[in-house]
Amino acid sequence: MAQFTTLTSRVVPLPINDIDTDQIIPAQFLKVTDKNGLASALFFNWRYLADGSPNPDFVLNKPEFAGAQILLAGDNFGCGSSREHAPWALTGYGFRAVISTSFADIFRNNALKNGLLPVIVDVATHKALFELAEEAPRAELTIDLASQTLSFPGTTVTFPIDPFNKTCLLNGVDELGYIMGFENEITKYELGLRN
Repeated sequence: MAQFTTLTSRVVPLPINDIDTDQIIPAQFLKVTDKNGLASALFFNWRYLADGSPNPDFVLNKPEFAGAQILLAGDNFGCGSSREHAPWALTGYGFRAVISTSFADIFRNNALKNGLLPVIVDVATHKALFELAEEAPRAELTIDLASQTLSFPGTTVTFPIDPFNKTCLLNGVDELGYIMGFENEITKYELGLRN
């Protein structure tokens, strides 16, 4: 898993509430067990027209948002069925963080386990971020995980994250990697049991 410390990036604004995991990654792409190739399926039904060509009206297809690593989404992002493919598709596309006023619990947990930081902000900050994205689409935000802050021109706010997931992201390890960090202690304990 990629380490997350500080990220400075432009945002992709997607002001739609209740985006569910089927909209993030439609069911026909769930047959794979590998993360590779899922980036092209991200928001598939919105991103492509019926003939398979890119939808010029969808935000991910607009050149001014190319390369942005932060998705600014509406409320209740990631609701619906549990599918780890949703954060796989988002990170495969290049997103490192998603900002919203709330996340579905299962999506939030899957995101954290796959190196995607869900940043929860209050309604006023959320509104200000969408206004900034409209007025100055090239403006950048900075997310500092160690201090749990989100900064943008003239404003810095804090966001919540539990200590365990924060530690894992800062060190670039998943749950198993975290446990393996105690390999020496585990070995000593096991040897002590055998004596």
